[in-house]
Amino acid sequence: MSTIPAPATVSPFALTNIRRFLAFRVLFNARFYYPVFTVLFLDFGLSLEQFAFLNTVWAFTIVLAEVPSGALADLMGRKRLLVATSFLMLVEMALIAWAPAGSGSLVFWLFLGNRVISGLAEAMSSGTDEALAYDTLVEHHMADKWPLVLDWQMRLQNLGFIFAMTLGGMAYDHDMLNRIFAFFALNVHIEQNLSMRLPIFLSLVFALFALLTTLGMQEPGRSKPGTHSATTNSKQGLAALTGLTLRAGAWIVRTPYALAIILFAMSIDHILRMLATLTSQYYRLIGLPESAFGLIGSAIAVIGLVVPRLARAMVARYSPGMNLLVLSLAMFVALVLLGKFIPYYGVLPMAASFIGMMMVSFFTSHYLNAITSSTQRATVLSFKGMAFNVAYGCIGIGFAALIRHERLLLTEQYPQAGEAFLANTAFKTTIGWFPWYLILVLLAVCLLTLPRLRGKQQAW
Repeated sequence: MSTIPAPATVSPFALTNIRRFLAFRVLFNARFYYPVFTVLFLDFGLSLEQFAFLNTVWAFTIVLAEVPSGALADLMGRKRLLVATSFLMLVEMALIAWAPAGSGSLVFWLFLGNRVISGLAEAMSSGTDEALAYDTLVEHHMADKWPLVLDWQMRLQNLGFIFAMTLGGMAYDHDMLNRIFAFFALNVHIEQNLSMRLPIFLSLVFALFALLTTLGMQEPGRSKPGTHSATTNSKQGLAALTGLTLRAGAWIVRTPYALAIILFAMSIDHILRMLATLTSQYYRLIGLPESAFGLIGSAIAVIGLVVPRLARAMVARYSPGMNLLVLSLAMFVALVLLGKFIPYYGVLPMAASFIGMMMVSFFTSHYLNAITSSTQRATVLSFKGMAFNVAYGCIGIGFAALIRHERLLLTEQYPQAGEAFLANTAFKTTIGWFPWYLILVLLAVCLLTLPRLRGKQQAW
């Protein structure tokens, strides 16, 4: 029987699982095709409508698989699920790496498989890697070091993002590659059919490294499958899986502090994530050239290197309620300024919204992990991920409906106007609703949660 080590004086980064957790987060999330995400689909021969449909499938896959995968991690072991996640990343990249561009339905089905498998991988990793890392710290009496680990995780992830954004954007541009080869007098010529696959191949390499990283992880003793009540019998395992899921959900509902953390974080996160998907159109409307989009993304990631340290200082000094108030006010101001569409300088409030997303992620992980037991940690974190994705899906539907409504009104007012004017004006008007929507959602969550928080042990 293994013994629990004495309180450690060493750094948490001396622990194998913590180092591999940091590496996995970088390798899994630094996708080289992110700066060319939309045009990648289009260059393979898909339409914009197919692109929108495929990403809707991706979002719904995550929602459906989020909680069951978290419960499986708690029952079967976190390492097993992370190894399976890395393998799925390999498969999703391989499906499209050699897809024949312009082959109609075949390309669509390959990308559909990619989106489904990608959604499964996202759901399986969500909360599982955190649960493994946090339980490792608990086992070594270093749970108080979690904010430090989060700090480094977010900074390293931003460095990976900068690397992937810069290299992925360059690799996709065959003209730039050929100019580089010519500069060094290399007799090499790259066609677009190859260059547009290079970001996928690079992501495939990262997927292989992610698999090797997870294979070297160790299951924390307190979260090994044998420590849970599940047995190897399939019926008993299914019953245990269902029971764990229901218990974790009931625990969240019965625990006002946990429910408040998830709902308040969800309220801010889904709005900021919606904005993140609209950045290219927003940048266009404030007069920025398309060649600057990737550089702006990298610059925001550089700023993100200092955000975790700021968040760590805030959780150490202020209460959750104070941090929520500061973040909510800052995001409200950012959303108001975004709605002004200030030429060029409008990039600043957009950068603030990305910083806000990082802060929400840090605060949620810190506060929720601190109050969740090891036996249901991955399941609870999966409920959090599911709530975030459901809210994101809902605001996406609402955004589409509102922008369509605005376009119809504008068509009646300006029957002679061109399509570009109608689309851009409707977009601007819809973005202008975001700050007031944020206030409305936060007020609703306050009415739902604050009365139940009164007199509770946790300081809010």
